[in-house]
Amino acid sequence: MGNDGGSIPKRRELVKEAARNPTSSELKETLQEQQAFQWTTCPLSHEPLIRPVVSDSSGRLYNKDAILEFLLPSVDEISVSKEDGEEVLQGRVKGLKDVVEVKFEVEEGSLSKDATSELKRERWVCPVTRKQLGSKVKSVYLVPCGHAFSESAVKEIAGDSCLQCNESFSQENVIPILPLTSPELEKLELRIAKLKEQGLTHSLKKASGAGKKRKKHGDTNDSSEALPNDSKKPQKSSAPQDGSSASLSSGKIHNEATAALTAKVLEFEKERNKRRKLGLNDNLKSLFSGTKDGESLNKTGDFMTRGYSIPSGAKR
Repeated sequence: MGNDGGSIPKRRELVKEAARNPTSSELKETLQEQQAFQWTTCPLSHEPLIRPVVSDSSGRLYNKDAILEFLLPSVDEISVSKEDGEEVLQGRVKGLKDVVEVKFEVEEGSLSKDATSELKRERWVCPVTRKQLGSKVKSVYLVPCGHAFSESAVKEIAGDSCLQCNESFSQENVIPILPLTSPELEKLELRIAKLKEQGLTHSLKKASGAGKKRKKHGDTNDSSEALPNDSKKPQKSSAPQDGSSASLSSGKIHNEATAALTAKVLEFEKERNKRRKLGLNDNLKSLFSGTKDGESLNKTGDFMTRGYSIPSGAKR
């Protein structure tokens, strides 16, 4: 308010500490808070993570129903916005082949209460160490089976087969869940780039359209190879010359009467076309020529000024 005898606070009284860069411990706490949020919330639907849970090539976790809604044609009733989904996924998910269902082992009889909400969520644990998987324990899952373990369990136990289903895997397909460091992110980007070159997706399945592209390239090669063979084939005979019955017979007119009739028609058309080109019409020729049937005509005028002359032998 004012004019009541109170004092106006100054900046040094309000700002107790000067601006400074956060320390490493503060940055670590912030990252842990973000990771704890990502372990419990789907970034697409902003709802709590509930099984079935899927993950893309970057190691992020999503609700499977949210991914399905994003991939389905846009409807007004769908809560997941396409634009928001594209910003979150950044083109990593084009179909269900681009995600792997993460299979967490749930500890029986233990439902931990979520700190951010009143809902009780399942407690996901490592099947080997029995540690709770979350922001405090570095966790991984295997591709293509999708079973989740703590990273220490996978490193300590030697072998190339899953401890849950005995399905074989390679070290490149050990995906960290919600990685934070840049080396881990670069490793995941390099892995998915190699898979795309091989025509595979994150789940090690063939990418849609890869086989079609290869077939198209194969068809072009086959057609290019077939061109020399086609060129060796005898070409069909050209159109027959006008008036030649032999050429008509070679043009697959086997009936002699039909061939002769066709030859006469062609000859007639040939003569008619020649007359049209040369202007050999008898009626028009008599108007411009100096003779008619061997008799000389008067050349003193043209066809407009020439009068009609009565023949000498005509009766009057």
